Amino acid sequence: MKIVLAYSGGLDTSVILSWLKEHYNAEVIAFCANIGQGEELEGLEEKALRTGASKCYIVDLQEEFARDFIFPMIQAGAVYEGQYYLGTSIARPLIAKALVEIARREKANAVAHGATGKGNDQVRFELSVAALAPDLKVIAPWRDPEFRKMFPGRSEMIAYCQKKNIPVQATAKKPYSMDRNLLHISYEAGILEDPWFDAFSPENKDMFKLTVAPEDAPNEPEYVTLDFERGNCVAVNGKRMTPAQVMKTLNALGGKHGIGRVDMVENRYVGMKSRGVYETPGGTILHFAHRQIESLTMDREVMHLRDMLIPRYAELVYYGYWFSPERIALQAFITETQKNVTGIVRLKLYKGNIMVAGRKSPVSLYNPQIATMEASPTDLYNPDDATGFIHLNALRLKVAAQVLGPIVPVKNHAKITPKKHHNRKS
Repeated sequence: MKIVLAYSGGLDTSVILSWLKEHYNAEVIAFCANIGQGEELEGLEEKALRTGASKCYIVDLQEEFARDFIFPMIQAGAVYEGQYYLGTSIARPLIAKALVEIARREKANAVAHGATGKGNDQVRFELSVAALAPDLKVIAPWRDPEFRKMFPGRSEMIAYCQKKNIPVQATAKKPYSMDRNLLHISYEAGILEDPWFDAFSPENKDMFKLTVAPEDAPNEPEYVTLDFERGNCVAVNGKRMTPAQVMKTLNALGGKHGIGRVDMVENRYVGMKSRGVYETPGGTILHFAHRQIESLTMDREVMHLRDMLIPRYAELVYYGYWFSPERIALQAFITETQKNVTGIVRLKLYKGNIMVAGRKSPVSLYNPQIATMEASPTDLYNPDDATGFIHLNALRLKVAAQVLGPIVPVKNHAKITPKKHHNRKS
């Protein structure tokens, strides 16, 4: 049997790699997707081979991640439950896709992952594999009773690694778990499971890796321009960049100014509520700037229709349905909405805040000659026309009120005696 494992080099996947090899008497190939986790990749190949992998693939997917996953999601304006920019969610289908590609190349019988049996990631990985390679078996050790019995906690996993000479750096008590990529870092579990715990208190500054605390950000604001073409950011401060370069540049700028921190309790797809803390500096800037250029260039009804679909699109990403026909159909509509989203946005970054400082576009639908409150120099809008417009739109309201009465009680103010003003004579 040959198994390709989604491998990170952490405690869980290190134990799983060795356990898979023993339990299934299988050849295990480790696969790690480089999606911007940085120094976490150092020494990973050597570690995987020492742990028992026959091979270790480390594939740089940063450009594909930004271009084909992050940017289309930004075009959709997707935010889950009004706060979460979907940094972990959007990475999983890409990792699953690459996992399948390695499995096909190696003619593997199965793929495996280290996602827990309580989280969303197990769903995201396995729905993606089902859509791309329905014949591949998926092994999820954390849903295997035998595995859970063998490893009821971190101390047993650490002892196993010591016995097997598996190189890991871990302690029995870890204060929280962390997941990093080009779009964000997430923190959850451990001390963060108490929703009253203040993750942003000065005592917890060391937890954050991408952003400074807003109160520690520079005392002077910084201005930045983002150029958009057809809904995608193509330049920062006038310099043309690839999608991954855009994300890295905006991450540095946003992190410097304490932008993109979120602490929320979210609803997991598997039914429970979960507390997560996130840093998304570049994604927060990009999302805000994209909305600003849309406000100038997108038709009102198209925008409102797209906005109605944002919660649904965000759910599809969060739940793991990236490779579903409904998400792909939605994306086709979103791509159509973005064809004129072109122009430049200027932003002011200051102590955790993003403020718009200007926007312009060669295809702007904003016409100051129409919008002006002064005497209009154009015949495109005649204020007299508003009379008929209001009458027609009020017609159904008037008819309903005449037949059914006012929709809410209306007080008879004639019965209220007004107070009289008395002048006091000295």
